[in-house]
Amino acid sequence: MTAARPESALLAPGWTGSPAARATNDDAYLRALLDAEAALTRAQETLGAAPEGAGAAVTAAACGDFDVRSLAERARGGGNPVIPLVADLTEAAGPEFGPYVHRGATSQDIMDTATMLVAARALHPVLADLDRTQAALARLAAGHRDTAMPGRTLTQHAVPTTFGLKAAGWRSLVLDARDRITAVRDSLPAQLGGAAGTAAAFTAYGARDTTALTAAYAREVGLAAPLLPWHTLRTPVADLAGCLAFTAGALGKLATDVLVLARTEIAEVAEGGGGGSSAMPHKANPVRSTLIAAAARRAPQLAATLYGSLVAEDERPAGAWHAEWEPLRDLLRLVGGAARDAAELTGGLRVNADAMRSHLGLTHGLVVSERLSAELSGLLGRARARELLTGLARRAYAEHRPLVELLSQEPDLKDVDLGELTDPARYTGSAGALTDRALERR
Repeated sequence: MTAARPESALLAPGWTGSPAARATNDDAYLRALLDAEAALTRAQETLGAAPEGAGAAVTAAACGDFDVRSLAERARGGGNPVIPLVADLTEAAGPEFGPYVHRGATSQDIMDTATMLVAARALHPVLADLDRTQAALARLAAGHRDTAMPGRTLTQHAVPTTFGLKAAGWRSLVLDARDRITAVRDSLPAQLGGAAGTAAAFTAYGARDTTALTAAYAREVGLAAPLLPWHTLRTPVADLAGCLAFTAGALGKLATDVLVLARTEIAEVAEGGGGGSSAMPHKANPVRSTLIAAAARRAPQLAATLYGSLVAEDERPAGAWHAEWEPLRDLLRLVGGAARDAAELTGGLRVNADAMRSHLGLTHGLVVSERLSAELSGLLGRARARELLTGLARRAYAEHRPLVELLSQEPDLKDVDLGELTDPARYTGSAGALTDRALERR
């Protein structure tokens, strides 16, 4: 193949240089188109619908040079790149075997099959990066199983939790994404229906059993054999949209938490290698998290376009199919870049347990007010306990005094172990057990 000028990706630092970027570039798409065409000829030969040697000849021709830029420019004539590619591949295969290029197929058969090949190849490194991410998160969760920190709800301190449970939750989402991507990848189908999904031309050209031909074709390209041609039954693309958007969101949750916890005034975590600023030399920006968060914000809109393409008229659509190509590639690239960044982020994430412990005291001990309410209700009665804690909470804030100090002045509590009762690290509930249970998942 004659390579096109490489895409600069000047405005795409999130995915540039990633394995997914290489798996989805124009050369990769061309390779997939050629693989789909060559596989069709080989499949037809195995069933006697093409002469001996045709598959090898077309496969060899498909390894030649094809001008990506020329194909892109000529694609405007028919609305897709398969039409000019077939002309070039037919010429390259020569007069003897050229007639067996694309025989019986329609452009959408090849384009859809190539798209599934590109997706399968792009998802392989994504899954590898997700595995790196979950492994790093498992280490963080186990290492910080009992590291107490403020639990935050609606942006405010709520009750204590542990960083181990937070990391275990991130890992659970990553594993959910892995499972969804794996299921979709393993089901990606070839496409073979001919002009209107009836496979009539394959029969006309000598294929006695089109179901067997579809199965042989799927084996040749390494994809699943579809039950029906899916020219306007776009479940495979919708499934891709769903698992990719979910993955972007799952990684975005992790990244957003890191962005909050890495704020200067919080500093409970930090990226291992922060990015610099063009104007402020002191900064170490959480760049990996920022790029993941950006991808997570773009993914839902791209997926929406793909879901919208489910509404495809007739036996082959005008526009709905064409609208899928770019957003699907963008989604693969965004998720591929985000998965790479997530692996780097979690592998180098620094945890400041001292800051977490310190922040538990920012509310003067009120972070355990839920526990105090429950414990003191049994001793003082519910109404009295609520009245006491409400009053002491106001005083703790107004006088900047620890709640435990004010509680110790109450005669009714002189026999209560207030030190144990007000220690945030002793009120993390089942966080440790939940972390252990989450880490049992492989």
